[in-house]
Amino acid sequence: MATAETAKLGAPHAPKPASKSAFLEFEQELKHLLKHERKDKAKHELPYFEPLAHLSDEDLTSFTVDDFVSVRHAEVAYGHILFGKLRIPAMPETGPCYIHFRAFEPGPEEGKTAEIHSIHTIRAELPDGGFAYKAVFSKDDALEWFDT
Repeated sequence: MATAETAKLGAPHAPKPASKSAFLEFEQELKHLLKHERKDKAKHELPYFEPLAHLSDEDLTSFTVDDFVSVRHAEVAYGHILFGKLRIPAMPETGPCYIHFRAFEPGPEEGKTAEIHSIHTIRAELPDGGFAYKAVFSKDDALEWFDT
């Protein structure tokens, strides 16, 4: 499996046609995963998706390829790893309204479609021993390599 140390991650940029095409291949799977992750984390009382808690599933997943605002990719021997920033259009632009996702696009010789791997979630230990949870990002949060 590729890691940040073994694969060179390109600079963030607006999605080009190839990235948009890959997004369209896994869009429905991403919507399903986002709903599942939000429900699963809430069930365990983990506030990763707290800024999105008031949204219905329909509002949460109302995004389209036009809301895919930034991408970074790393070329690996078996295809491309894509890291994307996606705006949740039901959220105000002034607050956290983006999710970061990781996907994989196989090489053309593979004959397979692109697939979603994960949604970025952060669990950070606080100085007091508690934890901070985050899965909803702001416009200024960098799109970085993640394995979760």
